[in-house]
Amino acid sequence: MPFRVEPRSSFRDRLAAADRPLVGAWICSGSPIAAEIVAGSGLDWTLIDGEHSPIGLDAILALLQAVAPYPITPVVRVPSADPVWIKQVLDTGAQNLLVPMVNTAADAAAAVAATRYPPRGIRGVGSALARAGQFNRIENYLHRAHEITSLSVQIETDAAVQNARAIADVDGVDAVFIGPSDLAASMGLLGQQEHPDVVAAVEQTIAEVRAAGKPVGVNAFNPETARRYLAAGASFALVAADVSILARATEKLAADWIPEADPTQRAGY
Repeated sequence: MPFRVEPRSSFRDRLAAADRPLVGAWICSGSPIAAEIVAGSGLDWTLIDGEHSPIGLDAILALLQAVAPYPITPVVRVPSADPVWIKQVLDTGAQNLLVPMVNTAADAAAAVAATRYPPRGIRGVGSALARAGQFNRIENYLHRAHEITSLSVQIETDAAVQNARAIADVDGVDAVFIGPSDLAASMGLLGQQEHPDVVAAVEQTIAEVRAAGKPVGVNAFNPETARRYLAAGASFALVAADVSILARATEKLAADWIPEADPTQRAGY
């Protein structure tokens, strides 16, 4: 009898089982060592960023392998809603996806279709050769893939905020994630994620998605703001990144040991 593998719980299942908000950190460096350090930290989940970081398919594979021994739940953000990218990332073994820049219910439905095999969607069939189905070791993978994988979509424009309820209502969207940085930019408030209008838009989105009965998460590196969003009903949050932790910690190290150190005077600034 062939060896069989049972998949791990998806991010959707992890959110459904949680009795508190799930807290996580980004992996942006592309370093498997940094990823393993994050994975062993005790955090609930991590986001492997394939949109704004130098992380391609080979790196996504290495990062997923680095975090696999740990109980942390990895989510991979693809660069766009391109169904080819989504197919390749899924086949690489990503179980949980985040699709950025989803502005309408139609965008969300297209993202769902890209994650599912026919007749439920348009995902190309190659699981027998892919890590996604553990090389044919997950029994009945083709018919179970939509149950094994999870899809979160990202709301990060003013237009998307206005469509938040309709986006969340799309069947197959398991969770919604809010990106305040691009949201602020779309509102003419570039770099002002803490602006009252941006905060109000985030809280409006949290309320709309919760009303649809779906989990909603947010990115917030300011601890006070993160706690405010969690109190408003966010089910999950990203509160730091591997690169930001290293940057701030090494700046503090320099300041502690070299009082006159000014990082803006170093090469590259």
